[in-house]
Amino acid sequence: MYRKYCCVNKYKFLTKINNPSDLNCLTISELQILSEELAHFMDKIIKEHGGHYSSPLGVVDLSVALHHVYDSPNDKIIWDIGHQAYPHKILTGRRDNFHTLRQKDGISGFLKRSESPHDIIGAGHSSTSISSALGVAHARDMSGKNNKVIAIIGDGGMTGGLAYEGLNNLGYHKTQLTVILNDNSMSISPSVGALSRYLTRVVTNPTYNKVRKELWNLTGKIPEGLSNLVRKTLRKTEGGIKGFLTPGIFFEELGLRYIGPIPGHDIEKLVRTFNAVKEFPNPTLIHVYSDKGKRSTVAEKEPVKYYSLSGNKNINKSKIQAPSYSTVFGKTITQLAEKNPKIYCITAAMEIGTGMSGYVKKFPKRYIDVGIAEGHAVTYASGIATGGYKPIIPFYSTFLHRAYDNIFHDVLLQDLPVIFCMDRAGVVGPDGPTHHGVYDISLLRGLPNLIITAPKDGNELKNLIATGLTLKKKSMSIRYPKDTSYNYNESVQEEILKIGSWEKLQSGEKTAILATGSMVGIINSNYTKICNELGFNPELINARFIKPMDFKLLNEVENKFDLIITMEEGALNGGFGSGVVEYFSDHNYNTKIVRMGVPDEFVQHATRNELLNDLGLSVNGLIQTVKGNLNNE
Repeated sequence: MYRKYCCVNKYKFLTKINNPSDLNCLTISELQILSEELAHFMDKIIKEHGGHYSSPLGVVDLSVALHHVYDSPNDKIIWDIGHQAYPHKILTGRRDNFHTLRQKDGISGFLKRSESPHDIIGAGHSSTSISSALGVAHARDMSGKNNKVIAIIGDGGMTGGLAYEGLNNLGYHKTQLTVILNDNSMSISPSVGALSRYLTRVVTNPTYNKVRKELWNLTGKIPEGLSNLVRKTLRKTEGGIKGFLTPGIFFEELGLRYIGPIPGHDIEKLVRTFNAVKEFPNPTLIHVYSDKGKRSTVAEKEPVKYYSLSGNKNINKSKIQAPSYSTVFGKTITQLAEKNPKIYCITAAMEIGTGMSGYVKKFPKRYIDVGIAEGHAVTYASGIATGGYKPIIPFYSTFLHRAYDNIFHDVLLQDLPVIFCMDRAGVVGPDGPTHHGVYDISLLRGLPNLIITAPKDGNELKNLIATGLTLKKKSMSIRYPKDTSYNYNESVQEEILKIGSWEKLQSGEKTAILATGSMVGIINSNYTKICNELGFNPELINARFIKPMDFKLLNEVENKFDLIITMEEGALNGGFGSGVVEYFSDHNYNTKIVRMGVPDEFVQHATRNELLNDLGLSVNGLIQTVKGNLNNE
């Protein structure tokens, strides 16, 4: 299916690396050359085919050192999120398929258990690695094994509360496990000076650790009162020095041995450190500082800008007629905030991805980025709302899952008005199952006090945001896809919509299509083709309010049509179509309803259009569905 990537053969060492054991015999200088080759190889392919860029370039040396020292998959290397684990994939037997990255039927852009035994835990959401690794380590201990477990987490991942839950539990249980904190934005400042470097080298020295342990045990032979005093003094002395010179005292107080900072691009020091800590009996945190985008001049200077690349092969040369929904969202809240001083926006490390940059520049005092902490973002918003402000939270639909209880308990139950703007609702393409936003309707539809909506285009997104700002005791969810907004006019004044109102876009016969969100634009823009293929004109209704529904229009549809099709870019179980079926069942209506949406399975990665076609959420899919069901009447 895929040709072998031709440039592999020109590399001296990378060509010979078919599994991690092939790194064992390499010298430090050879490992350094391998790192250069690996970075070059990734650079060429990502620029051509697309993918995450600055993050994986930043961990090339770390990955090479890890796989040189540890015995994967016997030793369990667990990466947080996984978008930075491209070097890990290449070094663990996926080099020749790397050019299929994020393509349909190709290798995943994240870690995936079914893809390789070296991918211990699949991940696409942040801050999970420490908790996962602790579970893996406890399973090891209960099985009587002695393999090593290593968790790698970035400083960004450390803004997530789950990471600290894992650290707290790890320190309490004193489990043998190594956590590598990859600090690539200096949010945890490295220590400075020769003494710091000396202490780092000393604490990784096996002789020092032996003396440290024996000295500590020796105090137990001193009479009890004096022994406690000596131990307390030792702890204060060591803690005071390390707390002054390094950022490690926090981790030490949690019960982890802190080592670092270690330069993350110095393979010799990384290898020496990993070898030294391998046999430590208790949990250890190694603080590594690195540069995102290493070996790429542009990515090192602007790592956020070069976070990911679309790839030369994926450039859309067609004329885009409308901006993305994310862009429309950003422009709309900026315009509305100029007129409404009560608007306050909250993001969870997603300022750029959700289109917020313009707003942040203009209204820095009416904005907060809480880090990778979606639950905190929602509960924080509830507090903001009690002060009479109008909190708006844009985040990706898939990250809503992490804040479900906060939405229920802290916002809806309190009768507080918060607007949840769910970007990337529906299938997102190459990022795959961890990032598809197909479950938000199902998750939210059963919660009281929440209005659920989906705009058909950019102008309607403006209207729904403006409508949400009028709410006093209810909250609103607005879902929109990773796509162009079909129709958007920045100068058009926003309109306040009646809650629960639908819009009849095309009148027709025989079949009514109740479409919501992205499905409306696909069907309406191809309506003539659909009519020609079917031989009649179906009715098309924009079901922009998923909850509450337009019950008056639903009753009209039931009386008029033989077949009703519901279309949604979301899970069928508990989705919009399920709501229509429930209403018809409650009222003993007998009209045939066919639901189109995402079935009860995880959708894999491919382009957005490929996925929509595979799911039947396309013009041809609709035509076949209508024909098949009318012919069976």
